[in-house]
Amino acid sequence: MRDPVVAGQFYAGSANGLRSQVEECFTDAHGPGEIPGVSKGPRKLLGLVSPHAGYPYSGPVAAHGFSKLAEDGKPESVIIIGPNHTGAGPDISFDPSDGWRTPLGEVDIDKDLRDSILDKVEMAELDSYSHSREHSLEVQLPFLQYLFDDDFQIVPICMKGQNVKSSEALGNAIGESVSSDVLIIASTDLTHYESPDVAESRDRKVIEKIEGMDWKGVVELVTEKGYSVCGYGPVSSTLLATENLGAERTELFKYATSGDTAGPSGEVVGYCSLGIFK
Repeated sequence: MRDPVVAGQFYAGSANGLRSQVEECFTDAHGPGEIPGVSKGPRKLLGLVSPHAGYPYSGPVAAHGFSKLAEDGKPESVIIIGPNHTGAGPDISFDPSDGWRTPLGEVDIDKDLRDSILDKVEMAELDSYSHSREHSLEVQLPFLQYLFDDDFQIVPICMKGQNVKSSEALGNAIGESVSSDVLIIASTDLTHYESPDVAESRDRKVIEKIEGMDWKGVVELVTEKGYSVCGYGPVSSTLLATENLGAERTELFKYATSGDTAGPSGEVVGYCSLGIFK
C-alpha cells in the first residue's frame, strides 16, 4: 500500500480536516459554489484536466471538474496521469502497489487495466520509486474519495518523458486497453511564476490547443515556446486516449491563477479545470 507523502502539506492530514477542506474547495468563491451530489449517469465524461497544487491554491479550480464528475456519475476505474517532478525512474512508470492510502481511506489499483496498458508501452516500467515522492497524482485522490468513497479503482501513471513519442505511445495504449467505464485525469498546472498578464496570455494559448483536441500541438507549443506547463505530456496522452475512445467535445469549466485564489499576485501559477466528453 502506498502511503500519502503530501498529507498535511498540500492538503489536510486528518480525515475530518481533509473532508472539510474538500468541501471548502467546492464552496469557495472560485469553486463551483456548492457541494455536489453524485448522480447515476449519464457517464459522458471521458477525461479531466485538473491542477495539482496545494488545495488553498488550486483546490477551488480542481473542484469544478470533480463537481462535473459527480453530475456525470461514478466511473469503475480512474487512470491518473501526472508529471514526474523528481526526475526519478523511467520515462513512464506504473506503480506496482496494491493500492493507495490517504487520510480518507484506501483505494485499490486496477491491476488488470494497469498491466494491459503497461504491456503496450515499450518505454514504461513498474517502478515504485518514481511514485514515492510524487504529489501530482496523489492530490487528485481525496476529491475522488470524497465523492465515491472506496468504490472505484485507480491506475496511477507518472510521466518523466513528455515528448510526442511517449505521449502517443501512452495515449494509444490507453485507448486500446480501456473496455469498461473509465475516467482519465491529466494532472497539470499551467504557467509557473510569471506575472498575471504573461501567465494568462500563455495559458490561453495552451487551453486553445486542449479545447481543439490537438494532442500533438500541446507538446509542440509548450516545448517550442518554453512554457512552464509541468504536465503537458499527461494532457497530450489524455487527449489522444479520449479521442480513441470517441471524444467529441471539450468544455473549460474554470481558469484562475494562484493570485486569484490564495495570493500573492506578483508572480502566479495558472490552473484550469477542463472536461473531455463523448
